[in-house]
Amino acid sequence: MSRADRIVGSFEQAGIDLLLITHTTNLRYVTGFSGSNGMAVLGAEVRRFVTDFRYVERARQEVVSFDREQAPQDFVGALGDGWPPGELRLGFEDEHVSVKQHARLRQIIPDRIELVPAGGLVEAERAVKDPTELVAIRSAARIVDEVYGWIVERGLVGRTEREVALTAEHEMRLRGADGPSFPSIVASAEHGALPHAEPRDVPIAADTLVTIDMGARVDGYCSDCTRTFATGRLPEPLDRLHGLVLDAQQIALDAVRPGRTGREVDAIARDFIAAAGHGEHFGHGLGHGVGLDIHEAPRLARSGTDALRAGNVVTVEPGIYVAGLSGVRIEDLALVTEDGREVLSSFPKALITVH
Repeated sequence: MSRADRIVGSFEQAGIDLLLITHTTNLRYVTGFSGSNGMAVLGAEVRRFVTDFRYVERARQEVVSFDREQAPQDFVGALGDGWPPGELRLGFEDEHVSVKQHARLRQIIPDRIELVPAGGLVEAERAVKDPTELVAIRSAARIVDEVYGWIVERGLVGRTEREVALTAEHEMRLRGADGPSFPSIVASAEHGALPHAEPRDVPIAADTLVTIDMGARVDGYCSDCTRTFATGRLPEPLDRLHGLVLDAQQIALDAVRPGRTGREVDAIARDFIAAAGHGEHFGHGLGHGVGLDIHEAPRLARSGTDALRAGNVVTVEPGIYVAGLSGVRIEDLALVTEDGREVLSSFPKALITVH
């Protein structure tokens, strides 16, 4: 069964007859279109895809199971009157449609068609990866593992955070990646206390910690991995932080299995860190799904009420961040299997000293 057919299979429960797909990532998942401007209408007997002149040839190559149409920028207007007969309920991606776009939809679409919020239908299908998707994700994870090895060989001390980030992203491309899946994070010394620090034009010093968080994108699919390194002899508090995060990550990884909710896995790591006296220093979620987007369902967080399913690909990334001192984060990409999980990241997690 195709992805489009599986999504149509969820229409009855969602209370809709058709789905208007406007979000770029969802459009790629359903139609195969990798461009940045398009729209699709999906139904049991309807497969319409609209894009503009710039992407007509790309759509001809990529969109093979939808009727392709060319239109100027007003894609909604291009939908015109080509709707199935009768009263219909048209789902739209309310999480991605602006007030202005909704008003335009209501202006163009016949009154006999009711607009129904239907966000999350495609995302729910995307959460479980098929074998083709897993091939791309595994490749993206492998590239990042290789780049970590390259970084260690080159060394860190004396290089700026920005240089490490930019050269790592270049190295990903040389190894076959489309590019990075997000702007790489390189944070040393006290800068490591910022979970989403931006790399600085500051040389990395000896005898401190350096956190590097990076991912590659292959055939549109992302990977995500974080390692924290030492650049020499560490003060005892920093060495202890790394060991604590490493232990928290391992018990969380061991808890990943089908049927367990993201909230439950998050609590296991969070309670462990809190018991060690650092609860206030772990303020973000434990992890998130990864696929065509770097952050997608399911969530491993306090808000993660969905049960994990075989085929989910998630990060497990506890961290401790102490302002004025430094921070540690260790992150792996894990595939949820029928009876547990498979870790897709393979670069060592034990504290490595890189001069």
